[in-house]
Amino acid sequence: MRSDLEIAQHTELKPITAIADELGILDEELFPYGKYRAKVDLGILERLADRPRGKYVVVTAMTPTPLGEGKTLTTVGLGQALNTIGKKGIICIRQPSMGPVFGIKGGAAGGGHSQVVPMEQINLHLTGDIHAVEIAHNLLAAMIDNHLHQGNPLDISPHEVEWRRVVDVSDRALRNVIVGLGGRVNGVPRETGFDITVASELMAILALANNLGDMRKKLGQIVIGPNRGGEPVTAEDLKGAGAMAVVLKDALMPTLMQTIEHTPAFIHTGPFANIAHGNSSILADRIGLALGDFVVTEAGFGADMGFEKFANIKCRFSGLKPDAVVLVATVRALKVHSGRFTVKPGKPLDDALVQEDLDAIRSGACNLAKHIENVRAFGCDVVVAINRFPTDTTNELKLAQKLALEAGAAAAVVSEVHAKGGPGGAELAQKVAEVAEKPNDFRLLYPDDVSIDEKIQIVAKTLYGADGVTYEPQARKQLGWLNTHGFSDLPICMAKTPLSLSHDATLKGRPSDFTVPIREIRASIGAGFLVPICGNIMRMPGLPATPGAEKIDIDEKGRITGLF
Repeated sequence: MRSDLEIAQHTELKPITAIADELGILDEELFPYGKYRAKVDLGILERLADRPRGKYVVVTAMTPTPLGEGKTLTTVGLGQALNTIGKKGIICIRQPSMGPVFGIKGGAAGGGHSQVVPMEQINLHLTGDIHAVEIAHNLLAAMIDNHLHQGNPLDISPHEVEWRRVVDVSDRALRNVIVGLGGRVNGVPRETGFDITVASELMAILALANNLGDMRKKLGQIVIGPNRGGEPVTAEDLKGAGAMAVVLKDALMPTLMQTIEHTPAFIHTGPFANIAHGNSSILADRIGLALGDFVVTEAGFGADMGFEKFANIKCRFSGLKPDAVVLVATVRALKVHSGRFTVKPGKPLDDALVQEDLDAIRSGACNLAKHIENVRAFGCDVVVAINRFPTDTTNELKLAQKLALEAGAAAAVVSEVHAKGGPGGAELAQKVAEVAEKPNDFRLLYPDDVSIDEKIQIVAKTLYGADGVTYEPQARKQLGWLNTHGFSDLPICMAKTPLSLSHDATLKGRPSDFTVPIREIRASIGAGFLVPICGNIMRMPGLPATPGAEKIDIDEKGRITGLF
């Protein structure tokens, strides 16, 4: 059986200019990066402003195992399948972080016969957007420390600076660092740290900006921390926003690629809905909606994570609403949520996990039911896509479908897009198209004008099933500061484990009788939201005992091996 990389490398690709031409993108709107990828100029939105909007489909999931359940796979496969049934489908997904690529989870371009290609390019650098975010972010960090060193005319409180540095590698040793050591010539010593680049506020700004001017404005509104009087200090105050905008100018344009079946795919902004915004950009979605019958986009992790942020943040800012929601499930994940099995990255699966076990599926289906309930809380119908694995039995798949329908799904379909590509998702595409034609009652979970605490409580109680939340001293102090300075009307972007509905990764199924501890609340004022950090979640991952980087190599002809 060929690996994902081998399948991708044996695909005959079309020149990206041909993909663009078939979509109706003009030559002057396309900026190729080699033969198979290109940036698309944002001026296309003005040209296509009067086009009718296509149907908007978002893919989410039940709580995944650490191995993932194939959400990007389903997004890519569904886009291909819509073309299989005669619709013009376009995919909008996020650019993978190289942290997981070199870590344990591998790439994020789909898999099998439902991949975005060349998969080496999408997983490694692509058109440099993540690097642009990294440089622009760290430029501001350097300007902060230089400002402190040069006399600190803005009277920034050195020990309350919240703007950390970023790097797109999983590196736990950088989570907490001290800068400015070595004497006065090297700056002012202070504690700080690193986050992974895709968790940068700048990545969220790219995802939520409407145009270049809007991005420039948002960059200026970034709050790096308070001055000694407690007043917020912004990137505009530091005179850093203009240079950051220059660095990010090209990164604001989505990248056009293709799937194995030549379905157009826009790649833009970053992943990690557990610690960040975790959705593709509004701009990419709008371009796709102007060019196609359907846009299939992806929200990171489960319906308690990326989909919640898709709705409460992305749709709040874009004014768009989804026409259909696809929720990915697997027999494997259903069994794991019974609490009887443990999945550890890099370790062989428990033999019992791949044997028929209908009782374990029934026991773990409470997790799937809760995620269906979560999507319906936003007024949307749900199509459950059950990704088929070779070890799944017919009885297991039928039971999973039955339980999904009993939990309130509008449809539940077995998907075989990994093995069969678009044709393997034809039934799924048909059900999605049917649901998308029906009106829905999409709504946000909370209004702007309720308090920060109320917003956090609503998300924790409604979507996680918590009894409530508690605030650690730092979070309570930050909550007071945010209220004092008029930031209470912003939506929230919760940071918590993606491996449980709760804040505790060990609690499987549908946890109950728990409260969510809020450790701190970071202010992403430029992006337009607040980030409550739950429990012990880290915004900088670490590498596993055996990193994927150990297997990645290149031969003398430039052929890459070891990606997965």
